[in-house]
This record gives sequence, C-alpha cells and structure tokens, in this order.
Amino acid sequence: MDRSDPPDFQTARAGRVADALAPDGSEIRLLGAVRGGSVVHCTLPPGRTSLAVRHQTVEEIWYVLGGRGQVWRRQGTREEVVDVEQPLRFVIVTIPPWPGAEEAVRVKDHWKT
Repeated sequence: MDRSDPPDFQTARAGRVADALAPDGSEIRLLGAVRGGSVVHCTLPPGRTSLAVRHQTVEEIWYVLGGRGQVWRRQGTREEVVDVEQPLRFVIVTIPPWPGAEEAVRVKDHWKT
C-alpha cells in the first residue's frame, strides 16, 4: 500500500474476550486503528480501581458508555471527578495510535489502589 492510499475498511465489534488486559485489570478490546489514531472499548470490572497515569506522547478522548463508578482526571492544575453507573464501560480514542506499555507513566493515585 502506498502511504497516500487510505487504509483498508475496518469493521469491529467488541468481542467477549479482551484483546489485552491492562495492569489495573481493565479489559481492552481493539475496535480499529488507522495511521492517525486508534479506538478501543474498555471495561473496568466492578470493585477495581484504575491506575493513575500520564501519557508521554498521545492524547485521548474518553466516551463513557455506562457503568457505575467514578472517573478522575487531571490536566495541569485542573481536576474533576465524573460519576457513572455499573461495570464501567467506555470507548477511548487515542491520537496517535497507542505506541505500547512504555507510553503510560504512573503518577500519584487519586484513590487507594
């Protein structure tokens, strides 16, 4: 494929089995990826606490589909906590595509893990 050619069509459905398991237990299902970004479906099981991290090179958009819990995020000096309802399910768009485990750098947790 020439770099100027668009990528092939992609159709995805979130499967029952996760493509990857994050260190905090989040189930990651890849929905699609192109040169400029990637999209995953993420499920954080009940009773789990996600690890607080910052990204070195990527930006993300999170869209909460449903569940029960809280999402904490910080950008500079601005912080907020968003309440959601049971198992926490969300779609994450990552720009550029997720480069690998070294991308996420741990920061001080907001909640006890």
